[in-house]
Amino acid sequence: MLADSANIIPQLGRLDRDIHLSDTVKLELVGFIAEELPRWRDHPDRPTATAETTLTEYLCGYLNSAVQNSSVWDHIQFQPETADEVVSGRKIDLSVKPRAAVLIIEGRRHSQFDKLFPIECKRLPTPKGKNRDEREYVTNYPGTTGGIQRFKFGYHGSDHNFAVMIGYVQEQPLSHWLQKINQWIRKLSSETETLWRYADALEMLSEDTDAGVGRLKSKHNRLNDLDTLELHHLWIVME
Repeated sequence: MLADSANIIPQLGRLDRDIHLSDTVKLELVGFIAEELPRWRDHPDRPTATAETTLTEYLCGYLNSAVQNSSVWDHIQFQPETADEVVSGRKIDLSVKPRAAVLIIEGRRHSQFDKLFPIECKRLPTPKGKNRDEREYVTNYPGTTGGIQRFKFGYHGSDHNFAVMIGYVQEQPLSHWLQKINQWIRKLSSETETLWRYADALEMLSEDTDAGVGRLKSKHNRLNDLDTLELHHLWIVME
């Protein structure tokens, strides 16, 4: 009864527990997300959708359930559409944050108010439309909303040297997109007065053809004395 709870005193300002984690924890978490992607795609209750924002909303909800039910990752949460820490007005598609814990990684303290790393989500291929660039996974000329472009040029995640991109592959095999994206990067790197380099190309680390999941990696030098970015790519075949 309500009267029975009269003596309960709220714990205002309660401190979260400290958890010390190894410097490999971010990579391990990327591996966890990669394992969950096909389970999310194939979940019988997941509504049919193709739009990027809707897919990301569904993925966020699923991942939060997955970590809550995990004995390893129950101190992690995912949040959609969070503000970039540095660039005002910019939004991060998905952010990974601690939950009910303070995570200490390589001597850096992360509370529930801090991002462990940002995640950008893109469809492959880019939907056709006015002012859309088919290369949007990489760049969007003359705009600044390309996926890799946002991280490389500091429009997103300039406070991080580790980030993730998730590709919702809606047409063609993963090998097609690896070749196509690296062709776009090669072309950009050959243009004059550009800061793109072929060293920005993606490398396939592993591909599970049965599950339709690929893990890739790229590294990007950045401007304004920003640290080199380690960017991990998770591609999920949605067909």
